[in-house]
Amino acid sequence: MQAPKAKKIAQLLETHGHQRTDNYYWMRDRENPEVIEYLNAENEYLKTNLKSTEEFQEKLFQEMKGRIKEDDESVPYRKSGYFWYIKYETGGEYPLYCRKKGNLEAPEEIFLDVNRLAEGKSYYQVSGTAATSDLKTLAFAVDEVGRRIYEIHFKDLETGEILSDHIPAITGNFAWAADNQTLFYSKQDPETLRSYQIYSHKLGTSTESDIMIYEEKDEEFSCVVHKTKSEKFILIHSESTISSEMRFLEAANPTGEFTLLQPRIPHLEYAADHYQDHFWIRTNLEAQNFKLVKAPISSPHLENWEDVIPHRETVLLEDFDIFSDFLVVQERTNGLCKINIKPWDGTPSHSLEFDDETYTAWISTNPEYDTTILRFGYNSLVTPASTFDYHMVTKEKTLLKQQEIVGGYETSEYTSARVWAKASDGVMVPISLVYKIDKFSPDGSNPLLLYSYGSYGYSMDAYFSSSRLSLLDRGFVFAIAHIRGGEDLGRVWYEDGKMLKKRNTFTDYISCAEHLIAEKYTSPEHLYAMGGSAGGLLMGAVMNLRPDLFNGLIAAVPFVDVVTTMLDESIPLTTGEFQEWGNPKDKEYYEYMLSYSPYDNVEAKDYPNLLITSGLHDSQVQYWEPTKWVAKLRELKTDSKLLFLHTNMEAGHGGASGRFNSLKEMALEYTFLLYLEKLI
Repeated sequence: MQAPKAKKIAQLLETHGHQRTDNYYWMRDRENPEVIEYLNAENEYLKTNLKSTEEFQEKLFQEMKGRIKEDDESVPYRKSGYFWYIKYETGGEYPLYCRKKGNLEAPEEIFLDVNRLAEGKSYYQVSGTAATSDLKTLAFAVDEVGRRIYEIHFKDLETGEILSDHIPAITGNFAWAADNQTLFYSKQDPETLRSYQIYSHKLGTSTESDIMIYEEKDEEFSCVVHKTKSEKFILIHSESTISSEMRFLEAANPTGEFTLLQPRIPHLEYAADHYQDHFWIRTNLEAQNFKLVKAPISSPHLENWEDVIPHRETVLLEDFDIFSDFLVVQERTNGLCKINIKPWDGTPSHSLEFDDETYTAWISTNPEYDTTILRFGYNSLVTPASTFDYHMVTKEKTLLKQQEIVGGYETSEYTSARVWAKASDGVMVPISLVYKIDKFSPDGSNPLLLYSYGSYGYSMDAYFSSSRLSLLDRGFVFAIAHIRGGEDLGRVWYEDGKMLKKRNTFTDYISCAEHLIAEKYTSPEHLYAMGGSAGGLLMGAVMNLRPDLFNGLIAAVPFVDVVTTMLDESIPLTTGEFQEWGNPKDKEYYEYMLSYSPYDNVEAKDYPNLLITSGLHDSQVQYWEPTKWVAKLRELKTDSKLLFLHTNMEAGHGGASGRFNSLKEMALEYTFLLYLEKLI
């Protein structure tokens, strides 16, 4: 089948006296039938060219689905006299929200069956559920498009009736007041989708009478509302990339006025929780890697902040949780997570010990104060997701649940490792990798998939995936490059991969690829790159810089039209991104962005085999970015390698909804890799 050819309509774009011509700017209009026609043509082109793989794709989908225990449930946690959990039933795409009163032997109550709610819907996503403190009313948010625009519904937990109250076009973020009648929720700007207003709604009243409590007028900030762990306070948290501001209100006084905790200051970030008569605050005040302070509720401004855990140059303070007898801290040292237990009585603190060379550990759901039990989560590249209870006095660790791999899984058949690559400026960059022992040959002949993200300070930890076994069992090595732009090695790791240092992200990734080739884990003929969203930007940038390093590349919902997007403040998320990428209205940032923007740097040269994915309703990376990119690549690239665009016409940034539907998209991605390796 002939590749689709998009028409060209020259659009002149001028900034700072510099002119660019965008021949595919017209694709921004999703109401234009020609745009939909082009997207459908690209989907058909992919389907036709990979028709010989359709049976394999289905086989792969069933293989990955078959490893997942269909009749499964989460580990219940105790709160307000009930045990709460989520479960799945065989044949169900969506979860059932359940609870048992008093003990785990009590009768099960299914208080929300998402399968029933989703009947007849091509997309359905529940984001967040919250019951009133008297446990009589449930609020839950639903997205039926995939654009992350939600509607809140209410259910009477005593009668099972869905109430007539509903709140349309909101963010899905909300919190109940203590009166069991008032719900605070956040609302987004209808054009930019920036969460910028907080409202209160009283059950039984029209949304037209809802009161706007707060409006965030700074376009670089967004705001959310939530409750403290104690449930004593409602917090409004306004935040930009580099600054925070919080307000608080007693949950028992929903009609009162919110009090400012600490006014915003450029480059001051903080987040607070409540315990006894203090707010406990994680902050970067004179602390690049963050520290923990406390402040009295009566006078919480920063002049009254008292250090609890001071700043440490080699330890990133990521999170904390408070119990009646213990402070629990989640930290990151040398790229690996640590969980530290600090008794209030002054006895020595201690850390949990983990065996794997590379892993992920985190503080899990701990809603109650008066307990000596800490719940935490753990997994690694070879260890399935695990939930533990840890006795903070006896130091006894109890495995409550480990992800079951249907059909069996032997940890000993696989091995993981952590290696280090030297970046172009001499910095050492960690790489986590995993492979099946009997499939690995140390001669560079192994296919290897190198995954990364590298933005927003998001640490890309080593994690287990049962679906990934479909690659490992066929001889693939899977690797994660912990590049700058993430926060894997502390806050400086993030700062060195953003704004005018963003190119470090791309050169780090290239150094990791070169190291894996040099160490004979793979070769350019068998090396594949993958990243999504901002990781898709990474893919586009490294592909322009070093197309010779990769046989194939997968860019999922990629942010590739950086300059044009960041100049358009009407696009969702743009204004809030200025402190991540820079504002191109400043000439220095414009020229720097232009130097790496994947779409602007497409050239007439050979590129790797490419699979690019998109969602028509994506609110984070608009569908036209990957669409324009593919059209320009088709026009300019000089090779005859594969170039496919797959657009999900019914979903957004997160892809298909449901438990198994997303596996069909993963099956396509894996098929693309295995097809290139001639393993189909």
